[in-house]
Amino acid sequence: MAYDKFEILTSSAVPLPIENVDTDQIIPARFLKATERKGFGDNLFRDWRYNSDDSPKEDFVLNNPLYGGKILVGGKNFGSGSSREHAAWSVYDYGFRCVISSFFADIFKNNCLNVGVLPVQVSADFLDQIFKAIEADPKAEIKVDLPTQTVTIVATGASESFDINSYKKGNLLNGFDDIDYLQNMKEEIASFAESMPL
Repeated sequence: MAYDKFEILTSSAVPLPIENVDTDQIIPARFLKATERKGFGDNLFRDWRYNSDDSPKEDFVLNNPLYGGKILVGGKNFGSGSSREHAAWSVYDYGFRCVISSFFADIFKNNCLNVGVLPVQVSADFLDQIFKAIEADPKAEIKVDLPTQTVTIVATGASESFDINSYKKGNLLNGFDDIDYLQNMKEEIASFAESMPL
């Protein structure tokens, strides 16, 4: 399944300054029965967003109209816990294209990269600067530049670089998942196969 190309994203951000957010909090286990990657955004942070009667919890950030955008800013150790792909699916399906944190669980990080969500790991100090910028202005914009691998707080100009696997970077820039990448190389693969002795 192809995704929108990711090059430069400039957007306001949703702050979630909670450490050790695990995948069961991102998408509770009872919502994992679906096999398609659709509809998971409705249940992103379900138990934090809604009361038992399905009414929205007014104090949760996703229910606060002040905040919005395509960037989610989380606390340290975001995406810990089980390896469920559905956590990344729910982040993407909700509308986020980038998650920023000072540390990601490896499996969650890779699952995000596989579905078109860019996980940007920054220093604890720079993460704090981002949270403070959003606190000062809920509409503060963050610029995430994948080609140069930098993230910038637009209002202050403060910037920091981030690392990303070159293969995953190429896929995001082209809007590819792993299957799209192979499909794009099918002529080269066929040519190589023909050159091999029987």
